[in-house]
Amino acid sequence: QVQVVESGGGLVQPGGSLRLSCAASGSIFARSSMGWYRQAPGKQRELVAAITSDGDINYADSVLGRFTISRDNAKNTVYLQMNSLKPEDTAVYYCNARRRGLYGYDYWGQGTQVTVSS
Repeated sequence: QVQVVESGGGLVQPGGSLRLSCAASGSIFARSSMGWYRQAPGKQRELVAAITSDGDINYADSVLGRFTISRDNAKNTVYLQMNSLKPEDTAVYYCNARRRGLYGYDYWGQGTQVTVSS
């Protein structure tokens, strides 16, 4: 059974930093595109950052220059380093493992709460 498990959320003051981690089952991680999404109350889930199996990266404009996504294939883990956090970054952050094509898949974690508040 495939598992995608996030960790690292919490409460942080504006301007602070957090690092989220997401561990995915070893059988899929290396060939998956990994993404971080977030959903704030009353809003749709949105892409924050994604990294392909080849290391190509894209970010939402709202986090460009503040957030950094990276992956460690040896640890089957993807990270989201979040700096200069703002109250509008408050949301539940979800990790996604995806592969397109005939044998594709789309797995989600349970989410981790990030709250930016003074």
